[in-house]
Amino acid sequence: MMNTLIKITTLAAALALGGCAGLIRQAPSLGDPVAVVQQKMGMPTSIYRIADEQLFEYATGPMGQQTYMARIGADGRLVSYEQVLTGEKFATIKVDSANKEDVLRIVGKPAEKSFVAMRDWEVWSYRYKEAGVWNSLMHVHFDRQGVVRQMLNGPDPMYEPKEKMGW
Repeated sequence: MMNTLIKITTLAAALALGGCAGLIRQAPSLGDPVAVVQQKMGMPTSIYRIADEQLFEYATGPMGQQTYMARIGADGRLVSYEQVLTGEKFATIKVDSANKEDVLRIVGKPAEKSFVAMRDWEVWSYRYKEAGVWNSLMHVHFDRQGVVRQMLNGPDPMYEPKEKMGW
């Protein structure tokens, strides 16, 4: 009986790990043509245009803490590839001048959207690892015209123990 249980558990674990293998993507190499980037990464979650270039977004949200941007040059080849949900990348968003399109091109689509009625602001929230360590949320606040007016970060309650949250 115990031998059968071990065999079943081992088989289930192997199948589960095999299923996860489809989620593991091979990073593209600089200079790869679009077809190779998509072969390695799959279809992008969004595509943004910047002049004669394209940005392929590969988001892992709403629960993921990583979004990769692949910049495709005018020649149809990969120019850059990076994980953009970082404190350094959020720091490039300019309060009082960046708009929603700018934010999408910098860090991609948000994990969550909400609204602050008192200020009449829309809030886009992004899950990420602050300094590569702390489970955090960055909140980007937009006014009615879609201009970034405030950015706040803090711990991601999804990762906080329930007893600490008072639940």
